[in-house]
Amino acid sequence: MTGTALIDVGGGYRAIYGAGVMDRCLDEKISFDHCYGVSAGSANMTSFIAGQNGRSHRFYTEYSFRKEYASPSNFFKDHNFVDLDYVYGTLSNHDGEYPLDYEAFEANPAEFTVIACDARDGAPHYFTKSDVGYDNYDIMKASSAVPVACEPYYIGGVPYFDGGIADPVPVHRAAAEGYDRIVLVLTRPKDVLREQRKDIGPSKVLARTWPAAAEKLLNRYRLYNDEVALAKRYEKEGNVLILAPEDLYGLSTLTKSYEGLERMYRQGYADASRIADFLTH
Repeated sequence: MTGTALIDVGGGYRAIYGAGVMDRCLDEKISFDHCYGVSAGSANMTSFIAGQNGRSHRFYTEYSFRKEYASPSNFFKDHNFVDLDYVYGTLSNHDGEYPLDYEAFEANPAEFTVIACDARDGAPHYFTKSDVGYDNYDIMKASSAVPVACEPYYIGGVPYFDGGIADPVPVHRAAAEGYDRIVLVLTRPKDVLREQRKDIGPSKVLARTWPAAAEKLLNRYRLYNDEVALAKRYEKEGNVLILAPEDLYGLSTLTKSYEGLERMYRQGYADASRIADFLTH
């Protein structure tokens, strides 16, 4: 089998880079056979698959500044800094402020894989498009539940955390499933290795309740770096195109500024100019 795949690794507010990439793809009528989304990357992809240009941009640059979306008061209330039900329910359902066009999403033939981490054993779980339903965007909530900042999100009685812990850059998965033209969207500079230090504190807290997930979180840096190295190897062979921002513009997973978001979005949009050539050669 040969085909095209798009991977968006997410990364909280930095993931607006991928929103820029996908809006450019919509403008240029570029589609993919299979979209693989991790964390906020999976949310970007729902708008992309539904053909809703600019929708993700509004979530990052407008809605995310509301306290209902993300705030310390949310965290004090129920241990969820980002209210995933507000983002993927209140705003996104058919009667929400900016509903996902579910009919268009469903009608698009693109396959869709969303990665989450099973909190019980730390293993990656690969949800598919069939796990999404009308006003049911739970798999994006599960994939976006940042450990410690959020409680695990339960689906079918199973607790899940952010997919970035279990399979942060699923290039091997896409290649193993037969795709030979893979566009990989990173949200940190391509040659910047991930460091362990930021995960040490959260993993200690997580270890009290979910030790296997905590172990995965502690070693995420190694998995991320290994998977990016694999992607670079595939890129040399001509099978992968890596798009990555040159700068973080002051953004982090849970830190943002309007100017930083706008600049990151524009860089994603500009960098996506390379996709059409890559897919046709």
